[in-house]
Amino acid sequence: MTKAAIEGTVDLSRQVYDQMVAHARSDFPYEVCGMVAGTGGRFDRHYEIPNAERSMTFYKMDGKAHLKAITEIEDNDWEFGIYHSHTHTEAFPSVTDVELAVYPEAVYLIVSLQDPEPVIRAFDIRDGRITERVLTVDGEQAPAGNR
Repeated sequence: MTKAAIEGTVDLSRQVYDQMVAHARSDFPYEVCGMVAGTGGRFDRHYEIPNAERSMTFYKMDGKAHLKAITEIEDNDWEFGIYHSHTHTEAFPSVTDVELAVYPEAVYLIVSLQDPEPVIRAFDIRDGRITERVLTVDGEQAPAGNR
């Protein structure tokens, strides 16, 4: 897998950023997953979705919770992102992550807990091609360790 090119900006509200990190830590060493939503490239809504697989290396969104979130997102015509955690690897899409990226319009976010300070990175994944986005929190550069 090649290094991602960097394009575009994704802005998380501080609350959503903190909720994603807390969620990732909440079931360590298992991967967690969820969705974020908003408008204009800014995500200010958070959906914690159970990982139906409860695995250390894989995630599968619980169907009922995923349907509820995606219905609300579509009903409001919001942009959305899908996130999950990597508990022991960097915040970069794995081969499996790329294969499971079925929403070309979504931003894919990965929360890495590999190091003491969590790292979140954002990507577009389309037709197997990974493009990294610049991540900001409340319009400011994301915390140290994030790209």
